[in-house]
Parts: sequence; C-alpha cells; structure tokens
Amino acid sequence: MEPLYKRVLLKMSGEVLGSDSSPIDASRVAEAARHIAALYNVGVQVGVVVGGGNIMRGRDGGSMDRNRADSIGMLATAINSLALEQALIDIHIPVRVLSAVNIELFMDTYSARLANVSLDNGEVVIFACGSGLPFFSTDTAAALRAAQIHADALLLAKNIDGIYTADPARDSSAVKLDRLTYKEVIDRGLRATDLTAMTLCADTNVPIVVFSMRDDSAFVRAVMGENVGTVIS
Repeated sequence: MEPLYKRVLLKMSGEVLGSDSSPIDASRVAEAARHIAALYNVGVQVGVVVGGGNIMRGRDGGSMDRNRADSIGMLATAINSLALEQALIDIHIPVRVLSAVNIELFMDTYSARLANVSLDNGEVVIFACGSGLPFFSTDTAAALRAAQIHADALLLAKNIDGIYTADPARDSSAVKLDRLTYKEVIDRGLRATDLTAMTLCADTNVPIVVFSMRDDSAFVRAVMGENVGTVIS
C-alpha cells in the first residue's frame, strides 16, 4: 500500500522519552525512534517535533518569569532532540536536527529551505527549540513546521486514542469522534491541541490525525489513512 500522507510532521510528547527512573530513558527513546523508523521505512518523509515535558515545560515554571521559563523549556526540547537523533543513528536512519535558536555547537540552525532540502534528500528532520519564541507551545511549533515543510498531515501521538465528547477517564458515556472539522473542534471546545495550533492548521489546510502513541501499529496505519483515532480537517 502507498501511504495516504507522504510527508508528515509527527508531534511527540517529551514524556514518551522519560520514565520514573530517568527523564531520558534509553529504552523509551529507542522505542520512539523505532516508531519514526517505521514511518520512514514505508516511504514517508518525516519531520518531528518533540516536547520537553519530561524535563521542563515553560508553563510549569511557577513564579519564574515566563520568558526565562520558556527558554528552559526550549532547551529541554533540544536535549530530547539530541537523544532522539542518536537513537535514530543507532538504527541507521539518516537524520538531521534543526534548532529554532542558534546553538550551532550542537545542531544546525533552522530554516524552511534547509528543512525541505533535508526531507527531499531522505533525512528525518527533528525540529528543536519549538518556534524559538516564548508563550508558544510545541504543539503550535508543530503546526508551524507542518505548514513550512508542506506536510500532508500533522500527526499527534497522544496518551489517548483520539478525541472524545468528554474526558473518557471521568465520563463513561464519552464517545470517540472519528472525524471533525477544525471549526467543530474550536466551537465545541474539544481538547485536541491548543487553539493557536488548531487555528494555524485550519488556515494552512493541514489535516490533523490524533491517535494513541501506545498503539505500536497506529503510526503506520495513520499514514495509510486507516481509522486509528480522530482526523480533523
């Protein structure tokens, strides 16, 4: 089968890389790399944005100045990106890390041109440091990068297998919604991603596929167009 989505932006939470014993758990990082490799091996061009929640989120900075807290969060995503880069190198997947802020000792600096050239050349591209700006989440950064690389879809690998009418952990009557429009998500206040990211995807016509990161088969099935979660378009 040919993938329905041939170029994607995969957003992964930083928590997938950590465990109770370590914020960066080698086995969890390797597992994340295998999911990316599975997409790569079916011919999909893959961009990746990974969060920093296993280390530090800006919004969790308490009384800290938000600009500084978000800077720490961006650096957390850089650490995660380097760990994920090494895990991909270990399984012989060509990869490049591009940072929204200039830290060239560790990785190349982001440009849309370089990102697109790298994807065309068969490299997985990991986008570090979010958008490079405070007050914007990594979900928003993922939506932005998806637009800039002309992605066919934004894949959101979550702890839950789609979008529900209510929180299924609290409401047993919650129903999973297979398809939604951007407007429906916004108007109904459904929790898929933050409002800025949703609006950006609507403006740039990038479909969003929400699925469970705990289902190993869901990554490839999602790019094949199978019903593995919720599609927003």
